[in-house]
Amino acid sequence: MSSSSSFFLTNPFSSVSGSTHLRRSFNNVRYGGGGGGVRIAASLNVEVQAPDLSKEVMDESNKVFVGTYARVPLVLSSGKGCKLYDIEGREYLDLTSGIAVNALGHGDPDWIRAVTQQANVLTHVSNLYYTLPQLELAKRLVANSFADRVFLSNSGTEANEAAIKFARKFQRFSHPDEKQPPVEFIAFSNCFHGRTMGAVALTSKEYYRSPFEPVMPGVTFLEYGNVQAAKELIQSGKIAAVFVEPIQGEGGIYSATQEFLQALRTACDSAGSLLVFDEVQCGLGRTGHLWAHEAYGIYPDIMTLAKPLAGGLPIGAVLVTERVAAAINYGDHGSTFAGGPLVCNAAVAVLDKISGPGFLASVTKKGQDFKELLVKKLGGNSHVREVRGVGLIIGIDLDVPASPLVEACQQSGLLVLTAGKGNVVRLVPPLTITEQELDHAAEILFNCLPVLDKTANN
Repeated sequence: MSSSSSFFLTNPFSSVSGSTHLRRSFNNVRYGGGGGGVRIAASLNVEVQAPDLSKEVMDESNKVFVGTYARVPLVLSSGKGCKLYDIEGREYLDLTSGIAVNALGHGDPDWIRAVTQQANVLTHVSNLYYTLPQLELAKRLVANSFADRVFLSNSGTEANEAAIKFARKFQRFSHPDEKQPPVEFIAFSNCFHGRTMGAVALTSKEYYRSPFEPVMPGVTFLEYGNVQAAKELIQSGKIAAVFVEPIQGEGGIYSATQEFLQALRTACDSAGSLLVFDEVQCGLGRTGHLWAHEAYGIYPDIMTLAKPLAGGLPIGAVLVTERVAAAINYGDHGSTFAGGPLVCNAAVAVLDKISGPGFLASVTKKGQDFKELLVKKLGGNSHVREVRGVGLIIGIDLDVPASPLVEACQQSGLLVLTAGKGNVVRLVPPLTITEQELDHAAEILFNCLPVLDKTANN
């Protein structure tokens, strides 16, 4: 970005921390600055020419952080609703939700109230003690799901680590006289279950696993949807648990079929294996159902949750039946930070809002309308192979890499993600997004499609 580029400031910078010039408040004043200076006008929309503060932030960040992230060259400073603002004040329509986390958008008033009220009372005490927000969250999760009991963690990968341990312990508990109870796992192609050592062993993409091998042994990857292969392996008697996403997010927005999930449920029941649904990304209202598996009428023994549950604060949850919980004893697992009163009070606010039937119905309608609009506007393009998904988790499958389209959208004020093998545009907006905002997003996507022709010709 040029330091002399013009734009309209729609958000003040006063919340940005850092060096003095990054914390200038915009009043009816004039001041100079390196690389071009700033022009301030006393109007509602403030026309500004500013130095490129983003480059300074990015350069400084690259000096102090471990290089684990290929970050988008964008420094975000604030958000409201479904809009985000960068440090220079540019506005973006957010269809990423912090990777399917901010289900209520940015700055939801009920969420802010829950966080601020709890922060003034009690933030953290560890799991040595009982707290009311933790109890209220667990009661709501049990009341609104198949589960009888809950274990709280700090993230999705931690939830899946707990599910791995619970499955192994359940099998030892269920086969007390066997020297070799079932300890192996099944996962599926295109799956993603996390980056810690157990969860990454369950993640199909080799480049996530190979730098850290040997990872946890005993995992077999089968084709997602292959009923016969799954049934045969489950019936071998070696499988402690089957991990499956009812809808794969990172893998490219692929939905399981009724036949597939029912076959897994039946085979697991027959063999004594546990069925684990990973709903870290697809759960909690994103499909228009509170839980994605409810659309199938098929229920797991264990479900893992995380991303949207606390509206942006770190949380994970493992929901289990009483049969599974009976195998778990004091000290079998734990966490210092998990289930703190601050995070749990935020999660109660999120769950209360999302679980309402009117809210879920609105997600269903907006998702159907948006998908139909995308098919209408984008479906005729030769590079668009398919628009798929349900509710507000939608993928646009391309025959070329998606990154140029994602970058073009960003330049036009729309933030979207990639998925799959880099050829899928992933759309996971806040569940509170309006029809008008979705229409605008579809228009930007349509207008940016020509960039794919350049990609194909290179």
